[in-house]
Amino acid sequence: MGNRRSWLAAMRSDIEAVFDNDPAARSVLEVVLTYSGVHAIWAHRVAHALYRRRWYGLARIVSQASRFMTGIEIHPGARIGERLFIDHGMGVVIGETCEIGDDVVLYQGVTLGGTGKEKGKRHPTIGSNVVVASGAKVLGSFTVGENSRIGANAVVLHEVPPDSTVVGIPGRVVRRNGQKVTNKLDHGNIPDPILELHRQLSAEVAELRDEVGRLREELARERGERREGGGASKPEQPEPEHA
Repeated sequence: MGNRRSWLAAMRSDIEAVFDNDPAARSVLEVVLTYSGVHAIWAHRVAHALYRRRWYGLARIVSQASRFMTGIEIHPGARIGERLFIDHGMGVVIGETCEIGDDVVLYQGVTLGGTGKEKGKRHPTIGSNVVVASGAKVLGSFTVGENSRIGANAVVLHEVPPDSTVVGIPGRVVRRNGQKVTNKLDHGNIPDPILELHRQLSAEVAELRDEVGRLREELARERGERREGGGASKPEQPEPEHA
């Protein structure tokens, strides 16, 4: 009875996570019947329970059936925390040794995978309150710190400190003064260090052009003054005497 209550509590928590993260959610019935991310998480709980009992084949069958129905592939061995929200979810892949904390948000096309055929821990550990935006790839056995954000289509190959954002290929960490990101769903508003550097260089080039133009004007003015001054000081030539 206690186990059943814990499962029901987890299911309620999953539904609440949808309402917390998706403004399009209108009713509990709609979430239960149509949200593929919720379906994939519920199927994973069954598959993970079978996996822990070493019923690996049956666990993979449940996992593959869920993949076929939802487009989301979660290995039965993956460990998932509470209130995970998978938005849309098509193409999401979560590897066997991946660990996900609480209140994590994954968007479509996200891969939490490995980089080789090594044994043991080979997939990332995602801290709590992390947002991984559309198309991002987090590959390898390292930790993405709490309250961090991974930008769309970023490829993360190294550890990410807490309270950070990562953008680009390969992923580059951009700190926000060590402050916690307040709006975690604003994954489209992530600074790009390459773009910021480009803007800074463009501004410096514009300043240099203005400076060169000013120096040219001063030089032309000085040359004009020299010509005028030289013409005024030039002695008059005496008229030739007639014989």
